[in-house]
Amino acid sequence: MSTQSLKPSWKIVKFDDIAQNVAVRVDPADAKTDVYVGLEHLDPSTIHLRQWGHPSDVIGQKLAFKKGDVIFGRRRAYQRKLAVAELDGICSAHAMVVRAKPNMILPEFLPFFLQSDMFMERAIEISVGSLSPTINWKTLKIQEFPLPPIDEQKRIAEILWAADEAVETKSRVISEFAVSWQKLIDSIVPNPDDSSSRTVVRLDDLCSMQNGRPFPSSAYSEHGFKLLRPGNLAPDGSLSWAKGSTVHLDEKYVQENSGWVVRPGDVVVNLTAQSLEDGFMGRVCLAVEGDDSLLNQRLGRFLCNEGVESEYLYRVLQTSRFRRMVEARCEGSKVRHTYFRHFADLPVVKVTHKEQREIMQAASFIDVARKAAKDSVRDSRALLDRLVNGFIKNGETAHV
Repeated sequence: MSTQSLKPSWKIVKFDDIAQNVAVRVDPADAKTDVYVGLEHLDPSTIHLRQWGHPSDVIGQKLAFKKGDVIFGRRRAYQRKLAVAELDGICSAHAMVVRAKPNMILPEFLPFFLQSDMFMERAIEISVGSLSPTINWKTLKIQEFPLPPIDEQKRIAEILWAADEAVETKSRVISEFAVSWQKLIDSIVPNPDDSSSRTVVRLDDLCSMQNGRPFPSSAYSEHGFKLLRPGNLAPDGSLSWAKGSTVHLDEKYVQENSGWVVRPGDVVVNLTAQSLEDGFMGRVCLAVEGDDSLLNQRLGRFLCNEGVESEYLYRVLQTSRFRRMVEARCEGSKVRHTYFRHFADLPVVKVTHKEQREIMQAASFIDVARKAAKDSVRDSRALLDRLVNGFIKNGETAHV
């Protein structure tokens, strides 16, 4: 890499000049810790470790890490998963434990360095394998990167940590809002337990459910008609078509499976999950304009009976009553499954068409507030990303 475009006092270094790969292997049964971090515990939106499991949950050798180390997901690096360890523990061998060499790079600067587009793009580039591309340390350690001097690293890190704290503060507000949001949804959708004078029906009196179809993965493409898969169901009840999680099929599949095309206004549900974390099992989403797609297996679509608004049904299924029923009745040990029969008897208060509309309108007001709060966090995160990449550039002069 040429040094001509570097800012004065910056230099080109090999990765193993600034960081080491801590490859201390531990059997979970012998680990003197209660903390296990899998790739599923790493959140690409933050460098903070917010969740973890227990060593008793896993088998096979894992990697030990210490407080201050960076846990970096070397498998499927395009997911951009990394976190700073705030305590000692063990992690998946599909991760890499990276420890700063303080005489070259400050530990407080390293996580932002790894989070930068400069580093991530190189990490993706050197990953090997098709289904689960993975980074090898032997390849990573010889990669060259531009690095500022220690005093400038300190100044940059102070700015970025301050920006990160602003994002974290807003994120905590969002978490608190999520609790309030659930309480509000539960309050506006009539609860059968509190409606003794109202007629109560079963969920299958309001709708039926259509299961998705299996489509060949060999036919997946970057172009064509979207295929709706569990990974496209976002936590906020929308359908997400992010590049890394979206595949397409040729139009011929639409013609052959026209009865499985999801249209705006359809309500879909995830029927399979490896755990009950994050509400993924039984997650319900409402399709809107632009969400036309084919319904894949492991998903279900609710078919409303006459007189039932699909958006009203969507709100009924967002209640904690539905969530509790799904989680209590789903089947399976390693992989959980749920079926319409598991929640077909969900008690629902029978309401008029006018009441359905009122519930839908009230819920939409709540969603607007939630979206505004999330947009604020998104904008703050985008600003942090711009700051990170403004300070750390791939061989270009870095401007503060």
